[in-house]
Amino acid sequence: MKARVKWLDHMSFVGESESGHSVVMDGPPDFGGRNLGVRPMEMLLLGMGGCTSFDVVSILRRGRQDLVDCEAVIEAERSAEHPKVFTRIHVHFIVSGHNLGEQRVAKAIELSAEKYCSASIMLGATAEITHDYEIVESGDSE
Repeated sequence: MKARVKWLDHMSFVGESESGHSVVMDGPPDFGGRNLGVRPMEMLLLGMGGCTSFDVVSILRRGRQDLVDCEAVIEAERSAEHPKVFTRIHVHFIVSGHNLGEQRVAKAIELSAEKYCSASIMLGATAEITHDYEIVESGDSE
C-alpha cells in the first residue's frame, strides 16, 4: 500500500491514496493552519471507525441480517504529553434493521475488535479500546 501527502500552504496538506482518492488535512489556527480540513489525528480515528464499521456491516450482511444502517460514534482521549497518543477510545455502534439478532450484532463487533480490524488492533497497542452498541428496530417503509 502506498500513499502520498503533499504540503499545500500554511499547515494544509493533501493526502492521496493509492486507490486514487484525496483528502485535505489542516491544522488549527493556533498552529498556523486555517481549519480547512480534518486534523491528521482525526483522520486516524476516522480510519479506525471506517475499518471497524466495514467489518461489522460485512459480517452482519454475510449473516443475512436485515441491516438498514450502522453508525459508529467514537470518543477518544489522548495523552497530555508528547507523543500525544490515543490512550482511550470508545466506539458506540448504533445498528438499525429489521429483527436483528442481538447476539449476532455483539459477535460482529467482537470479531471486528479482536480479529479483523487492523486499525483497531494497531491502536490498541497504546489505547484501551471499548465498544458497546444499541439496536434500533427500523419501521416498515411502506
